[in-house]
Amino acid sequence: MTTTQTPATSATTTAQFEPSLKEMTYAEAVREALSEEMRRDPRVFLMGEDVGIYGGAFGVTRGMLEEFGEERIRDTPISEAALAGAGTGAALTGMRPVVEFQFSDFMGIAMDQIVNQTAKLRFMFGGKAEVPVVFRGPLGSGTGAAAQHSQSLEAWFAHVPGLKVVLPSTPADVKGLLIAAIRDLNPVVFLEHKVLYKQKGMVPTGDWEVPIGKADIKRTGKDLTIIAWSIEVPRALAAAQRLAQDGIEAEVVDVRTLRPLDAETLIASARKTGRVLIVHEAVLSGGFGGEVAARIASSEAFYYLDAPIMRLGGAEIPIPYNPVLEKRATPQEEDIYQAACQLLQRNPA
Repeated sequence: MTTTQTPATSATTTAQFEPSLKEMTYAEAVREALSEEMRRDPRVFLMGEDVGIYGGAFGVTRGMLEEFGEERIRDTPISEAALAGAGTGAALTGMRPVVEFQFSDFMGIAMDQIVNQTAKLRFMFGGKAEVPVVFRGPLGSGTGAAAQHSQSLEAWFAHVPGLKVVLPSTPADVKGLLIAAIRDLNPVVFLEHKVLYKQKGMVPTGDWEVPIGKADIKRTGKDLTIIAWSIEVPRALAAAQRLAQDGIEAEVVDVRTLRPLDAETLIASARKTGRVLIVHEAVLSGGFGGEVAARIASSEAFYYLDAPIMRLGGAEIPIPYNPVLEKRATPQEEDIYQAACQLLQRNPA
């Protein structure tokens, strides 16, 4: 039995039952989702560089080779274009491949396959071809991996019709959304933030599916709305906790899925609070926050805004290797707190 509710309070879904919960890390939740789907459906298999013997670049798939064997946990050559092409071909012929890229930055090498082939095939075949492939990749900064291994490029993929783009922020969401992605008949770009892999949380056991295309209200509030995704969600929640000590109740909305975008939930929250702060780790220019701001500004929520929509994003530089500079290059809890105070025209405590 499945449900469409995460353990966090949601304004968009209703629980069908009370699942049993188990504490696990974000990485363990990814492994559990993969393993459960592979046990349930023999068409599901995992392929990627060092996913087998080594257990993945971040140890996410450790132990899966021993359970499922080399036919279903397939170590591949170092060729991202070949990975994407093979995964797409397998999906077209009835399999349900999960393709892991060591770093999401390397998906740039496979953009021709992902953008010009995978994303368009179902449309070009008039809906007769199904392409149920999941492209997984760790993204983001915070591990000292420097400029070529630390980017947040989700806006690239969200620009392409035919792709679904998912960025979970909690262990429960990453399990439920990955299960939904594997079962989807369309290609899904599934981006997991590296810093979140060690985060712990309560995760429903068993068949737990979270619908793609639904935002989640992680904290309710009335004074302003903070819209975020991926690593910026826990940072926004921490900033909201600080704001609460100042008597400010911030609503934190986790977008979770950039494409399709749940604009309805975002607009409703903006209309309720009258102030909107959009936060993402990606560079501000061309970041997906601009799309979110435009959706809200062109909706009925515009007439309820008490201040201009504010965006907070990464600095206009490649991610530095130096840990101090790396931290300064992306929005942290303090930055979100300061921006919220500015939006409310209050002096920070």
